Amino acid sequence: MATIRFETTTLQIGDWTVIRLPEKASAKLPSRGMTLVEGTINGFSSKIVLEPDGKGSHWFKVDTRLRKSANIITGRAMAIEMEPSKEWHEPEMPVDLSKALAADAQAHGLWTEITPMARWDWLRWIRSTSNPQTRQRRITIALSKLKADNRRPCCFNRNQCTEPEVSKNGILIEPTQTTLPRRLVDASKKMKAVR
Repeated sequence: MATIRFETTTLQIGDWTVIRLPEKASAKLPSRGMTLVEGTINGFSSKIVLEPDGKGSHWFKVDTRLRKSANIITGRAMAIEMEPSKEWHEPEMPVDLSKALAADAQAHGLWTEITPMARWDWLRWIRSTSNPQTRQRRITIALSKLKADNRRPCCFNRNQCTEPEVSKNGILIEPTQTTLPRRLVDASKKMKAVR
């Protein structure tokens, strides 16, 4: 697959800083669901899990480490190059699920046998609620399903946005742009230079 190249700026959804792929860039990916890519942001090499936005495109969170490493500055355009990757890395395990798996040897056994991508699916399904009781119930169900040799969550739409802090009904909340479009920034600089 050819390298996907684009320029963009960060967007803000509540307290989250995100990067949403332009539709043309996202359309070149092999899936409308969660996709692992590797590439560069401002020349910094990284593997990133792209989340679906629930409308056929993708996005990802800019955390503090990525912001510093890739020199992502709010208001400044950044160059991104990416290609889909088949080598999924291990997801970061939440404490509640780690404890539940540690307490159930049979479920933990299958957890270690399934693919990293399947583990990502289970985690997305578990975390796709902001209700603590629902989350705990999903962990219990996940352990039961794993013991029944179910390798992925049932009836889970992989094309929906599953981060409850930035989505509603499986769709990424419309972000606000944290910058002026580049052409307006350039025009503003020219006007200041004339003064």
